[in-house]
Amino acid sequence: MTHLYWVALKSIWGKEINRFARIWIQTLVPPVITMTLYFIIFGNLIGSRIGEMHGFSYMQFIVPGLIMMAVITNAYANVASSFFSAKFQRNIEELLVAPVPTHVIIAGYVGGGVARGICVGILVTAISLFFVPFHVHSWLMVAVTLLLTAILFSLAGLLNAVFARTFDDISLIPTFVLTPLTYLGGVFYSLTLLPPVWQLISKLNPIVYMISGFRYGFLGINDVPLVFTLGVLVAFIVVFYALVWVLIQRGRGLRT
Repeated sequence: MTHLYWVALKSIWGKEINRFARIWIQTLVPPVITMTLYFIIFGNLIGSRIGEMHGFSYMQFIVPGLIMMAVITNAYANVASSFFSAKFQRNIEELLVAPVPTHVIIAGYVGGGVARGICVGILVTAISLFFVPFHVHSWLMVAVTLLLTAILFSLAGLLNAVFARTFDDISLIPTFVLTPLTYLGGVFYSLTLLPPVWQLISKLNPIVYMISGFRYGFLGINDVPLVFTLGVLVAFIVVFYALVWVLIQRGRGLRT
């Protein structure tokens, strides 16, 4: 039985990876172009006027945040669109009636989102080398933060897809929740520049912890303790996984 579950998991992974790889011009190229524009406009043009940030050039400071922003957006979008498409086309019903555990279904879709998020992250990192020298303070923290963040937002995309009733519902969360939280998550600035009250408010934003931890991996500087970064990531992953598991197990919005 375990072998059959492994075959099912690999099949879902393969389908998900093939899905975004087949249309790479739509899935991988646009975020790279967008991040390149950020590098040029914010890094070169505006960054030259801002100067250094914590002993690093402004371009070096924002690169980790921009990479993380690309990973978050793409991991989320891949799972949300893929799972909702399967639900809309009634393909998901085949998985629900098959002898496949809910954990395998979740792992399969999340694995596809993680794969796309990491692929985009690697591409954006490669583009950043044209603008700043490569600098890594802790490979372990880079890898752990990147992987946990991709898993978290893949689960968030899956949760959105379960509740979504139309394709418009897929774009609501990224537009009104993800984008504001990301821009206010310390991508373009350090929390130390904010007044104490706004620093406290900013720490209610979970993306602050992810970007801070990822920036520490590259530059060795962080706005919040690393233990909080890892704690927030693990806590949100556990909560989102439990929610998704319960909803899929009960067939919430999946069965007619």
